[in-house]
Amino acid sequence: MKLLPPSLYQPRADAVFASVARELFQFLPHAQVEHIGASAIPGAISKGDLDICVLVEPHAHPSAVDALLAADYAIKADTLRTPSLCMLVSTRTDLDLALQVVAKGSEFESFFLHFRDALRANADLVARYNQIKQQYSNSGEDRYRAEKSRFISAVLAAM
Repeated sequence: MKLLPPSLYQPRADAVFASVARELFQFLPHAQVEHIGASAIPGAISKGDLDICVLVEPHAHPSAVDALLAADYAIKADTLRTPSLCMLVSTRTDLDLALQVVAKGSEFESFFLHFRDALRANADLVARYNQIKQQYSNSGEDRYRAEKSRFISAVLAAM
């Protein structure tokens, strides 16, 4: 897998995030839309994709997913789906785009936002995260994800 330095993808990811966020508010005016993932962390290397967390009230989660499906987003196959989490994808942009539709107050809100905020606040964590990504980028997708998950869990446990 090819990893990109931030200068080659973050400016484009920021612009696409702003555009998609405006669009999401048309479908879900009461949602909280957050830029998450590596593209939201200064200095983080990435595959060059864009992850967005769409936070909604727990009772509104099913209708939020339905509204986004009606707007031509699609449920990503083979991903965790719970009453509090649904991953959607879109081909609307030239970047790989994933929406994490999350019920506010769920463990997934903490997972996405606290991890992002911890790395934004600590350049040493970003360097370690980059090192793990580089070390396992050619070890297969399963191993790469497992090592990233182990690091994310350790960061969250330390908070």
